[in-house]
Amino acid sequence: MRKLLNNFEEIISCFFVSITVSLVILNVILRYVFNMGLYWTEEVATISFVWSVFIGASACYKNKMHIGIDLLTQLASEKIQALISLVVNLAMVAINGYITYLSIVFVRASVGKPTAVLGISSAYVSAAVMLGFGLMTFHAIRFFIKELKVLIIGETREDEKEVKQLDII
Repeated sequence: MRKLLNNFEEIISCFFVSITVSLVILNVILRYVFNMGLYWTEEVATISFVWSVFIGASACYKNKMHIGIDLLTQLASEKIQALISLVVNLAMVAINGYITYLSIVFVRASVGKPTAVLGISSAYVSAAVMLGFGLMTFHAIRFFIKELKVLIIGETREDEKEVKQLDII
């Protein structure tokens, strides 16, 4: 159960990527082999892709897989590195928190707006942005607290020293 919760974003993102790929392959086969297609697969594949992108972005952020420029940070002492990381994580809490707030407003505005083909509320699509940035805000708060402990208590930064392996299953 712990492994499932630790890899929540990866599992959900993988699920939506699988739906996207499966539906696209199914529709290609139906169109080119049987000369017919399912009209709804494009919209469902697009919605699944949106969900996989935003949940996957959160998974990457959780595992610190996003690109960062740390040339100047690496030249600084351990204390200065912790201070810089603390400021960066605080900025990420603010930025991701603000985008989460904006996405909540966006979801509320899109509740009554139906999608083009299926006619479902586009809030289901917009909720991916809200959940993705909400999870990134949560992870940014975790990273901020961890860096605060490094700066105040002097804990080691073991997650920065080793390359993390993803345990999906």
